[in-house]
Amino acid sequence: MNDVIELKHIIDAQPVKGRADEVYSIYNPATGKIIRRVQAASADDVRLAIEVAHERSEAWRAVTPSKRAQMLFNYRQLIIQHTDELAQLISQEHGKTIDDAKGEIARGLEVVEFCTAINNHLKSDFTAEVSSGIDSYNLRQPLGVCAGITPFNFPAMVPMWMYPVAIACGNTFVLKLSEKTPSCGLRLTELMYEAGLPAGVLNTLVGGKAAVDVLLQHPLVKAISFVGSTPVGESIYREASHHHKRVQALCGAKNHLVVMPDADLTQACDAILGAAYGSAGERCMAVSVVITVGDETAEQLIEQLAPKVQQLRVGAYHEKDVEMGPVVSQDSKNRIVDYIEQGVAQGATLKIDGRDTSVGKGFFLGGSLFDHVQPTMSIYLDEIFGPVLSIVRVKEYADALALINTHAYGNGAAIFTRDGDAARHFSMHVEAGMVGVNVPIPVPVAMHSFGGWKRSLFGSAAIHGMEGVRFYTRLKTVTTRWPSGIRQGAQFNFQGGKDA
Repeated sequence: MNDVIELKHIIDAQPVKGRADEVYSIYNPATGKIIRRVQAASADDVRLAIEVAHERSEAWRAVTPSKRAQMLFNYRQLIIQHTDELAQLISQEHGKTIDDAKGEIARGLEVVEFCTAINNHLKSDFTAEVSSGIDSYNLRQPLGVCAGITPFNFPAMVPMWMYPVAIACGNTFVLKLSEKTPSCGLRLTELMYEAGLPAGVLNTLVGGKAAVDVLLQHPLVKAISFVGSTPVGESIYREASHHHKRVQALCGAKNHLVVMPDADLTQACDAILGAAYGSAGERCMAVSVVITVGDETAEQLIEQLAPKVQQLRVGAYHEKDVEMGPVVSQDSKNRIVDYIEQGVAQGATLKIDGRDTSVGKGFFLGGSLFDHVQPTMSIYLDEIFGPVLSIVRVKEYADALALINTHAYGNGAAIFTRDGDAARHFSMHVEAGMVGVNVPIPVPVAMHSFGGWKRSLFGSAAIHGMEGVRFYTRLKTVTTRWPSGIRQGAQFNFQGGKDA
């Protein structure tokens, strides 16, 4: 067991051993073996991190946006230089392929690049002469200490969607990583300090509910960012809001993709394959439901799709030409298998069964494909978070739209069609926060913002882009009058001047 690496938290730019009783074992999902351990952060560890962040807050907000941007330029370069190392850490702990891990890093890097233009993003409005001799302008100022709680499935991208924006805006940050995949987030924190970040501005911990509760309740924490499941996200939203904090909680999904009769089925099939089974389906933007308009569309799509699902190359991240790795844990595998069994028991047709995939000793599943799925079935209603795709058949486009709009989740939705009118109607009327037209996973690029509707998002703010800048700052409006040497006497009307 000597080859098991012991991880530490980072507080005030220093490695710190956790003081909680719980010790997390971190597995390589491709082998099923423990590769790292970390002693969990205690409530006192989290309080220390918050206090350090608060102590550094005034000094960091006084640093000019230009200097913050320069540090982020340095950080960008370090991420590029260390991409191979970071991708290895992700794949070792999550199981996704190296190419997928590098793609995740690239999407996170986009947000860092967005933040290097923070001078531009913090520009304010100015209006001269709102009244005689009076000008008005806006400021966006930092909140203070902010916190982020991140999931296991994107150990690099989701943290980089949070703290670079908060720090660029002049805040300090406490980051709580998933106990399943913490190594990449810890290494990224080290790189932030190599890039020139002052000690204590970013503090990174691995902990459980006790750690989260401190973040939600501590009066010095002003804002909470969360990405994870809907039950946890809703609980975090309620508790943090009760303690007067801003909250953006990005939660569960059941992303639908509509295939119209006029769609290019080869294009749609290839898109569905990657969107449903990439990263073993462990994405909040994974396509887990395909709605086919018309039985003929369904039959033709399945004829092309089923053999490709059957032939998916499943294996460890370091093996050649692997398309799909394992799921993250044995518990996840058991839960996914249970959903497949529920689908069979409830009457769906299991066209491809991924349960019997035999690959090494890790947490592997093959791709599963269901046909004739009904909207009352658990495999349709619930977020499975695994390589399971459901096909629902409808007669008309209107039926497809109604299905999506009545589902509890509203994260992403897509349509594949050659008909511009159908695509435009879908984009305007579908009740989802992110929409793709002939694009299967419509994750916005960094200058736009990511966020769902309905039970996929709690709080009013989406993440990164200008929504992120607004979330991590508060608006101040300043109205000014400077002595002109001409006295006008007292003004008692609300406008402040007769010609206002």
